[in-house]
Amino acid sequence: MRRLAIALLAVSLCAPAQRDFSGAAKLRVSMERLQVLGRVLHIAAHPDDENTALLALSARGWKYRTAYLSLTRGEGGQNLIGSEQGELMGVIRTQELLAARRIDGAEQRFTRAIDFGFSKTAEETLAKWDREKVLGDVVWHIRKFRPDVIVLRFSGTPRDGHGQHQASAILGREAFVAAADPVRFPGLPPWKARRLVLNIASFSPAMEKEAEALPQKITLDLGQFDPLLGYSFGEIAGMSRSLHRSQAMGWREDKGAQRNFFIVVAGEPAAKDLMEGVDTTWARVPESAGVARHLREALSLFDDRAPEKSIPALIAARRELLKLSGDWAAEKRVEIDEMIAASAGLFMEANAPKFHIVAGQPIELRLNVVNRSNVPVVLKETGKTLEKGRPETLLRTVPMPSTPTQPYWLAAPRGETMYSIGDRALLDAPDGPPSLIAPLELTIAGETLAFSLPVRHRYVDRIYGELTRPLLAVPEATVRFPEKTLLFPDAKPRPLAVQVASMTAGWSGRVSLQLPKGWVAAPGSHNIVLKEPGEQWTATFLVTPPAAGQTAKAKAIVESAGKSSSLSMIAIEYPHIPPQALFAEAEANLVRSDIKILSRRIGYIMGSGDDVPRALEQLGCEVTLLGKDELAQSNLSRFDAIVTGVRAFNTRADLRANARRLFDYAAGGGTVIVQYNVMEGGFFGGDPKILANMGPYSITLSQGRVTEEDAQVEFKSTHPLLAAPNPIGKQDFDGWVQERGLYFAAQWDPKYETLFRMHDRAEKPLEGGTLFARHGKGVYIFTPLSWFRQLPAGVPGAYRIFANFLSAGKAR
Repeated sequence: MRRLAIALLAVSLCAPAQRDFSGAAKLRVSMERLQVLGRVLHIAAHPDDENTALLALSARGWKYRTAYLSLTRGEGGQNLIGSEQGELMGVIRTQELLAARRIDGAEQRFTRAIDFGFSKTAEETLAKWDREKVLGDVVWHIRKFRPDVIVLRFSGTPRDGHGQHQASAILGREAFVAAADPVRFPGLPPWKARRLVLNIASFSPAMEKEAEALPQKITLDLGQFDPLLGYSFGEIAGMSRSLHRSQAMGWREDKGAQRNFFIVVAGEPAAKDLMEGVDTTWARVPESAGVARHLREALSLFDDRAPEKSIPALIAARRELLKLSGDWAAEKRVEIDEMIAASAGLFMEANAPKFHIVAGQPIELRLNVVNRSNVPVVLKETGKTLEKGRPETLLRTVPMPSTPTQPYWLAAPRGETMYSIGDRALLDAPDGPPSLIAPLELTIAGETLAFSLPVRHRYVDRIYGELTRPLLAVPEATVRFPEKTLLFPDAKPRPLAVQVASMTAGWSGRVSLQLPKGWVAAPGSHNIVLKEPGEQWTATFLVTPPAAGQTAKAKAIVESAGKSSSLSMIAIEYPHIPPQALFAEAEANLVRSDIKILSRRIGYIMGSGDDVPRALEQLGCEVTLLGKDELAQSNLSRFDAIVTGVRAFNTRADLRANARRLFDYAAGGGTVIVQYNVMEGGFFGGDPKILANMGPYSITLSQGRVTEEDAQVEFKSTHPLLAAPNPIGKQDFDGWVQERGLYFAAQWDPKYETLFRMHDRAEKPLEGGTLFARHGKGVYIFTPLSWFRQLPAGVPGAYRIFANFLSAGKAR
């Protein structure tokens, strides 16, 4: 065993996520919002489906309470900033949505549905999802949020493209009716929204012309300029949408008019405005005249330079509001409390000494409060009046939660297409409650207010300055496999490394492997003593596989003081979202498959990010990542094969500039393998075009894909590329995950040969899934099959086929 003393959870060196609007503009908008009582719910399928201009105008312009309900967290999307997939992709895109909402001012909601990848029909989507549960979740949100108007992003027809887009509209229509039916989904009082509206998609001039011709439509300008904010809502929309960085959704910030079209599809008709006929004033709340009067006074007294002038009127409104009941009274009381605190210039936080504490252990919190106004503020806990500008700190010792912090949707084993969430009320919080909440009571200008402060860790990074991150409850020790897949190309035993890290001082125990029948590990366990928090130990087991053709899961278990755990901590850190961490079972894929490979030295040109290089190392290859200088200047002939990563031609200008060097390398006897790229100019109605220099001969891409992972594949097993060194058969296409491939070639030069023929049910066969060409003395292969999913997932056939591709230049 090797002993390492390292900091397990080093403080993130990431820039802070983009912040919300602040200062007097935010205060005035919040003050104006207190006068408005209206709610808008926007429904679609995925992160980045939402109309951010509509959300921004509704929340920050019209000042309605606005929410976006995304049926999924986008788990099936491609990752353009890293290698995370599946549920980790869902965590990233959840945080991207929340970051976007901080910009456009709306709220965020989800259901239990999982984005299982591209779907071509609503029927397929609704068959894979638990339709009734997802419908019930949408009904739940409608009844809890109680919108006046519901806006669908999609029509529920094939026009929407993605089957999950269609399903979101179908379920939205059904939920509009079901939410008003007291018999359906009992538990919450029924709610009947005034109308259900469809936001007509107009992503191209042709689509806009088609929408403009529709009768009885509502036409709205979503690009209005707000001089208070200093931006148009089109600009805010661009800022918001650009937070979807994992999907390469950087967006323009439109300065001018932005026409959008809407049609009423259910409920009361409307001709000019989404809220037509809806009273969005305090008159909709019985006996609220006093509240309305005081809030108008507070607005009239509001002074950008002295916002505390409005506090007496706000307190008077609050006292009147306490006499009322109902959802609007409860909702606006929270807003008034926040407005009073903000007008007093109060800073409040609950700070933890570090960002991870062992579950169940005590933690000392520092509740820091600063009064930055002349308004009298008293700490109720001590009775002390806060001096203007002087920080006051309360110390509290509280226990951490008894279990590690985990996103609530990942707390229980999930299905392929649905999360298992026992309590539907958890859906009310898009990313779950904080690990700890610290209550704080203050008396402000004679009025006692109660606040709930999420506990965070605030720290200073020498590069990025002051940052915060969520507090985590962690296990006493974590365990992980550095390699998620271990390939056994023959019957020889292989070493399997397991890393154990302590989260507390003086941890001792043992680590062992749990293996299925037929797999043997030696030794049976390792004893470990870790003295310092963050100390890590790597133990190595020699694993002997069974006969060929078997796959299995290895599980690592640590035991200490009669307790066992198999939790691995996964950290996700990107500069545009807060750092995230979650815990998963420490498992590795074990793949026993007879695989031969003739190429050993591989050059890899990383694109947007994938784990293919680590998979190639499992084949026994020596993989070298080629940076800008290596690609432009190094001797490429030292490699047996060169592979470009996913979307490498899209994301790397240096690759496009040096593509000729790749093709010259192939002509000299090398093998070049190009994985999937997307067509340029094809987004939202553009014309697809040839990606310049992607191959030695022309290739035109398309949006064609095969989404059924078990789709039948036709091929000639006698083709040299499929015959050696591994004879490829139909069984090599068993066990694939999520899809076969994406962005297939639509047209290609006659010099290319096609290797595979496949299609989804009821569709025409696609032949552009892999193209092969002899180029000079070498080989060029274009293959948009989803190797970036199959290889890290440990699919045996994927390894065998890719080994043949790598060996193409040696197999002749």
